[in-house]
Amino acid sequence: MQKNIITERLILRPFRLSDSERVADLAGEKVIADMTAAIPHPYKPNMAVEWINTHESFFNEGKGVIYAITLKGNDEIIGAVSFPSLIDGVGILGYWLGVPFWGQGIAYEASSALVEYSKAHFGLTELEVMHLSENKRSESVIRKLGVEFVEKQIRKVHGENRELCVYRSLL
Repeated sequence: MQKNIITERLILRPFRLSDSERVADLAGEKVIADMTAAIPHPYKPNMAVEWINTHESFFNEGKGVIYAITLKGNDEIIGAVSFPSLIDGVGILGYWLGVPFWGQGIAYEASSALVEYSKAHFGLTELEVMHLSENKRSESVIRKLGVEFVEKQIRKVHGENRELCVYRSLL
């Protein structure tokens, strides 16, 4: 069973189906899709329901882990942090945060907590993370995490070739 992770300001918890409307509202903003490779626009509540329905089996099969980010004292989600892939000790970190919560260090706090928890409980030994080259906010989070830049790649994102910056470090 996926356990909560508690930080100074946050509680990372499993998503619930009741979070689907909020996920669609926050992740549905075009700027979120523009800055992520995996979130489409428009993003509808039924898409959130389908996504949330995959989490438990994904975790139970040992493929990865996905957490809702909430502020302590308020159970409403403000974003997500995850290892959409966590295989043989190598975790690929992903996160997104609702626009009203940008610039407060929340993505770093949530990501750092998930990394530390995953080292202790999931055997995480190597961290990989990437961002679209124009996403300077994500670049800042990754640099604060201390992950080393490896290379730039071109990948098809939302139907067009986009430049990704790739980082990787042993932990």
